[in-house]
Amino acid sequence: MSKAEELPNPGLTATLMIEMREVTSEVFNGVNDEMTESARSAMIKDNIKSLVEGFEKDSEYKAKIVPFFKGNQYYMVISQVFKDIRLVGAPPSNIGKFGGDTDNWMWPRHTGDFSLFRIYVDKDGKPAEYSEDNVPYTPKYHFPISIKGVDEGDFTFVFGYPARTNEYLPSFALELITEVGNPQKIKLRQTRLDIFSKYQNKDPKVRIQYASKYARVSNYWKKMIGESKGVKRMKAIETKQAYEIEFEDWVNSSDYTKDEYSGLIESFEKTYTELRPYSLARDYFSESAMAMEIIRFSSRFRKLIEISQNKDIAEVDVNKEIEKLKKYSASFFKDYYKPIDKEVMAEMLKYYDQNIESDFKPEFFSEIHSKYNGDYAKYTNYIFEKSIFDNEDLVNSLLNDYGKKSYKKILKDPAYKISDEFVGIYISKIKGQFTYVNAKLDSLQRRFMKAQMEMEPAKRFYPDANFTLRVSYGNVNGFSPKDAVYYKHFTTLEGIMEKENPDIYDYVVEEKLKDLYLNKDYGKYAASDGSMRVAFAASNHTTGGNSGSPVMDADGNLVGVNFDRCWEGTMSDLVYDPTVCRNISLDIRYFLFIVDKFAGAGYLVEEMDLVE
Repeated sequence: MSKAEELPNPGLTATLMIEMREVTSEVFNGVNDEMTESARSAMIKDNIKSLVEGFEKDSEYKAKIVPFFKGNQYYMVISQVFKDIRLVGAPPSNIGKFGGDTDNWMWPRHTGDFSLFRIYVDKDGKPAEYSEDNVPYTPKYHFPISIKGVDEGDFTFVFGYPARTNEYLPSFALELITEVGNPQKIKLRQTRLDIFSKYQNKDPKVRIQYASKYARVSNYWKKMIGESKGVKRMKAIETKQAYEIEFEDWVNSSDYTKDEYSGLIESFEKTYTELRPYSLARDYFSESAMAMEIIRFSSRFRKLIEISQNKDIAEVDVNKEIEKLKKYSASFFKDYYKPIDKEVMAEMLKYYDQNIESDFKPEFFSEIHSKYNGDYAKYTNYIFEKSIFDNEDLVNSLLNDYGKKSYKKILKDPAYKISDEFVGIYISKIKGQFTYVNAKLDSLQRRFMKAQMEMEPAKRFYPDANFTLRVSYGNVNGFSPKDAVYYKHFTTLEGIMEKENPDIYDYVVEEKLKDLYLNKDYGKYAASDGSMRVAFAASNHTTGGNSGSPVMDADGNLVGVNFDRCWEGTMSDLVYDPTVCRNISLDIRYFLFIVDKFAGAGYLVEEMDLVE
């Protein structure tokens, strides 16, 4: 309730962009078409290093150089990094995560997703490490906050630092992602989620233990389902195939374009065909092999084995690794339930065996068939009977009494043998080839991007997201996700009350929030119709990394905070459809209402410039 109570956050920083400047010609200095890809990459890397070092040598700011348009342009991003960041406040989980994972990716949404921080600097206004002598930072400019709200059709734009989009991929890439990779990963995750749910429904303790695990698995599972459905609904693969026919006609239209771009589409097809088995094996390694908790846990002991076998490693280093493993072990077993892992393991082994080529299969699969007649559950029972890695006491005993030759016991452990074989296959046969083929695709994609921009010189191409500042714009709008269904563009506190369910944690409503609702005590933050708006949907193009991005109106006033996308529009990382792609934002008035009316921290609102 005062600045004195604001909490330090060691390691948390806030980065303010100062300037972007194009440095394409400097990055390409010395690069020519006769170079191999590796030589070209090495020269670009050296040029970038020299440019960044040269800038930072005489500057108080930091710099990084990042590629745009698949490596056809480069920009230097200059920024200032603040290191004393203090937590001012955050809503209770039942407000900040209302709806939980059930509502994640979904609209309508009633989540008050925000937290509030303050930047501190030294007395000269410069970034500094935490100190009690530091003072609140005063920026050169801050956003006015509109409490007028937004209406259907209103223009909005989003400032943010989204991670990755890939709007300019060829049809073969979309096919690999949405028709090969996603269906397999969805199936594997669905299997795990079903097993989690079965045991969570039986035991409240297990429900708590696996709550965050369920959330992690379901988050991307839901996203992939929406992504594949969206690409199919839009006929995006067919659209790109038609575009590629036009592209080849353009390539064949002149000697220059023939020399530069002939065979590009054919090379894409060949290379994506080459990538497919490695991509699938890589997916199964992460989604199947490492989804088995006992296997993933035992793989963490690889480093201990390596240093134990090294005669030149000091005992103190071995002990450091043992202490790390003790901490990891305590964390692992706190939220571990053996019956879940046993059932998951039997299913994951089965799916791996049925879907992955023999070249990428560890040797123990032969044993499953020869000794256990392909009975994955029976083999799994054997692993759990003989391994120590499902037993906290046995693991602790090993670590507490560890001697330099104790690694031999780990090597003989059947769970570790499985993890060792999986990791060995991944390193020797999957990882390197996947990286090698992807490097070829990077080169093809760079040329394809350059060609597209030459083919359509009048078109304004927007760059893919790449963790740098990106501004997207759109309009506040509802949408129709399917026939006979229409969603309004906003949600209200009334919707929270409709969803209330005291028996489900995600839908518990705070008593004080309920009182404010019953008394309609919304103050000046109510909408013109008297309701308390919670969130709104708009057609701004956002993606992962845009959570927390400010949403502005046409006058540059802050009207919301972006935090999600609607499920029907998750294909927007690959193809964008303004009819259903919607970013979901917290209505800034709900933020003010929670801070002022719910938390009683009106003094914070007094620091803000409200536009009425």
